[in-house]
Amino acid sequence: MLTNSKNNDEMKIENKSLRSKATAFNLIRTTNISSYFLDPSITPSNDVLDFFNSMRRPSFFLFYTLASYFFLVASPVTGDKRDVDIGVVLDMGSMMGKTIKQCLEMGITDFYKVHPNYSTRVVLRVKDSGNDSVGAASAALYLMKNFEVQAILGPQKSSQASFVIDLGTKAHVPIVSFTVNTPSFSPTKTPYFIRTGSNAKFQVDALAAIIENYGWKSVNLIAEDTEYRTGLNPYLDDAFQSVDARIVNRSMISPSANGIEIRKELCNLKAMQTRVFVVHMLPPLSHRFFKKAKSVGMMTEEYVWIITETTMEYPSNSKDVIGVLGVKTHVNITKEFRSRFNKKGKYQLNDVDGLRAYDTAQAMAKAVETGGEGNLDQFDHRLNSSNNDPFSTLGLSKNGPRLREAILATKFKSTASGGTFHLEDGELPPPSRFEIINFRPDGWKKLGFWDKEDGLKLNTLQDIIWPGDSKNQPKGWQIPAVGKLKVGIPEKGGFFEFVNTTDPQNITGYCIDIFEAAIKSLPYSVQYDYRVCNLSQSPGSYDVLVGQVYNKTFDAAVGDVTIVANRSRYIDFTLPFTESGVSMLVPVKKDGDIANGWIFLKPLSKGLWLGTLAFFFLTGFAVWFIEHRMNTDFRGNRIQQMGTIFYFAFSTMVFAHKEKVVSNFSKFVIVIWMFVVLILTSSYTASLTSMLTVGQLKPTLTDMSELVKNNNSVGYQDGSFVRELLINQLKFNKTQLKPYKTSEEYFHALSKGSRNGGVSAIIDEIPYIRMFLKDHCKKFTMVGKTYKTDGFGFVFPKHSPLVSDMSNAVLKVTQGEKMKYIEKKWFGDKSWCPVESSGVYDSNKLQFDSFWGLFFITGLVSLLSMISFFSKFWYVNSESLKTSIAAEKSLWGKVSTSMKRFDDKEEEECSSRQMFMNHQMMQNMSAVDTSRDDTPQSATPSGYASHSPPPPITPERSFHSSI
Repeated sequence: MLTNSKNNDEMKIENKSLRSKATAFNLIRTTNISSYFLDPSITPSNDVLDFFNSMRRPSFFLFYTLASYFFLVASPVTGDKRDVDIGVVLDMGSMMGKTIKQCLEMGITDFYKVHPNYSTRVVLRVKDSGNDSVGAASAALYLMKNFEVQAILGPQKSSQASFVIDLGTKAHVPIVSFTVNTPSFSPTKTPYFIRTGSNAKFQVDALAAIIENYGWKSVNLIAEDTEYRTGLNPYLDDAFQSVDARIVNRSMISPSANGIEIRKELCNLKAMQTRVFVVHMLPPLSHRFFKKAKSVGMMTEEYVWIITETTMEYPSNSKDVIGVLGVKTHVNITKEFRSRFNKKGKYQLNDVDGLRAYDTAQAMAKAVETGGEGNLDQFDHRLNSSNNDPFSTLGLSKNGPRLREAILATKFKSTASGGTFHLEDGELPPPSRFEIINFRPDGWKKLGFWDKEDGLKLNTLQDIIWPGDSKNQPKGWQIPAVGKLKVGIPEKGGFFEFVNTTDPQNITGYCIDIFEAAIKSLPYSVQYDYRVCNLSQSPGSYDVLVGQVYNKTFDAAVGDVTIVANRSRYIDFTLPFTESGVSMLVPVKKDGDIANGWIFLKPLSKGLWLGTLAFFFLTGFAVWFIEHRMNTDFRGNRIQQMGTIFYFAFSTMVFAHKEKVVSNFSKFVIVIWMFVVLILTSSYTASLTSMLTVGQLKPTLTDMSELVKNNNSVGYQDGSFVRELLINQLKFNKTQLKPYKTSEEYFHALSKGSRNGGVSAIIDEIPYIRMFLKDHCKKFTMVGKTYKTDGFGFVFPKHSPLVSDMSNAVLKVTQGEKMKYIEKKWFGDKSWCPVESSGVYDSNKLQFDSFWGLFFITGLVSLLSMISFFSKFWYVNSESLKTSIAAEKSLWGKVSTSMKRFDDKEEEECSSRQMFMNHQMMQNMSAVDTSRDDTPQSATPSGYASHSPPPPITPERSFHSSI
């Protein structure tokens, strides 16, 4: 129960006396006592009866007489001002408590200077809460029972708020706090709690912006071990995840922790890699914490300390926090207000808390005026009476609900900041801006601002001082001072080219070279120590190695570890440093087709053969179409003309055609076709040569489905994830699978074959297949579909700060000249096995798709030439063709006549055309003579003599000469 200097009986007597005196003053001020004597219908209240009874004592009667005289003389003419008691719960032993009290008094004084005609006057009843929760609850209870305050401003700390809010809710007394910022207390859940300060959850985005700005990925959170400090954790988690950062460790420190306990926790943190710390605790604990952090050497270079707004209450010249970053709500305080505050006392003004206290006092005065003028008997003790309730004498505030609504509706312009004071859902809206603070030897400096719209904006002209008085940005992590980076290396029975652990003092291999090259390319030094991990007897051995990184046995793992999804759930991989994919390794055999008499057909695919033949015919036909009317080499009967077409077309393949062409159209067609033939013959010759010389081997099989269908034995590398791939995805039977460890075992198993106890194929990752083929490319080859994987990567614990830096380093190595040197060192020259890519002959056949552009050009030229030639023919012979066609009645007759005319040799056509024209001329002359005999001389047209013949008609040019 609450402690007090008096026992319960004395407290009751004192409370009763105080209430009696207070009632007496109120009655003297506001009640006409004589009305109770003059009007018998008026029933006096219990307080009035008690008052009358007390007046029987002479001493009290004298007191009443003097008090009545005082109020009659002292009361102003304008009317009475009603005092309204408002409780204040503060830790008056702290500088913050003293500063807040001064700001509250300034707020009340300034308010009534501006509003002198208000009928109410707020009277602040300040009660010291001390530094603990019990003291705050006792102070609140005292104010409610003895002064019956209408509202309470405070308490000062979140840890004190819980019980005080419960008391306010029970008594219907609004609890208004401007310093309780923990999200654990919500005005929407506890209606009589009103927050006129900032909610701590609003600062987490500013903290995350600092983490993102400097590229840190891992954070240690250090918080006070109370529910009020840990309430910020879920908001910090969400904010950090939004910038791709993680809280890797949470340290909870009790508020009562002594120096030894704090030092032990700091030593544990010092042994971790992450060097970025976010501190969220109250000043009393944070003062002791940072003193110990400095004593254990954690306020030096490579450390990053970021404190929340709750922890920001530090003297600006504190030497324990030099290099620390912090965030605080940005407020504008007028110079006039700051000057007046400094004149009133010696306390240092805390911008945020001081301004909030000042505005809260004025908001309370305004709310009391608009909603707090209820019954003077503010508490009704009968409404909250219960024999089982220890606080039954507390009563219920009659004006509490109305005053609460008035506070929530209060809105005014602050004279201290110039901004607008208003509440949303029982608390201040989110601050528009946060300041980024840096503690320096000469005090703290403002580095910049953060807001929702523009994000983080830092002053680039002002250097940041980091711990250790350094100006170099820390990388955010460091190998612990207690040892080097422990790197796990797989010990295998084969493929030593990747990792060779035969000599533990001199570990070599392809993967080792790339890892060491990447480490050297980092912008900082990393010390490491190889630890060999024996996997020869472990099933799923690489998963075992990954698991040892997960359980912190190793700090990293280097080797031929494939990046797969199920492993990424527990650890992080760097970017891959090898090509990816799983493929099939099979033996090759002598090609029986070399002795085949039809091998000459193999260089071209069926589609290309048919396409070539078609365009041979098209080209021959186009030349005949153009030449046969004027060139005797293309004349003859139909069989001779068909033979000429085929012979001329195929003879162009060896440039042996003897027919001469006379038309320019034909010459153009032949020139284009000769170019196509030249390319075709050259490609055919090269492909056939390759088949007869290099291509003497072919794979025994080309598709993995053949292995499943025929139930052939298949080999894989022991300990590899390929086994699960074969069983789960490719549907191989477990009895088909045989594990092998070395390339020599691969060789012997493939050489035997399935029927002799070996295997028909080896299915493995491409780097291993390439390594095997370096020595055995003449007897084996890689064929079939490639199943994609992500290649080999280096393994690190989840959220390790090294992952991103090592990934960048791997990119630098793999894209530079160093990678070429490493690959040549371990894999040799890429031209070491030219037969590997030969595969099956079908894959080397020339396809129509490779030549369709050439065929399109020659076909288009042939068609355009034929169309142009026929158009010219029709234009020259249009009159005679129309006459000939008109004489035919049937469609077939017309077509037949036209084709016959087109098939005629041009000299014959010219003779017939001349005879036709002569016949027309004779008819015209006869018509002229007849008209001359019948027409008088005077009617002869001008320009012709009567005896003159008509002008001669010049024969048309021959068709041959026209083209």
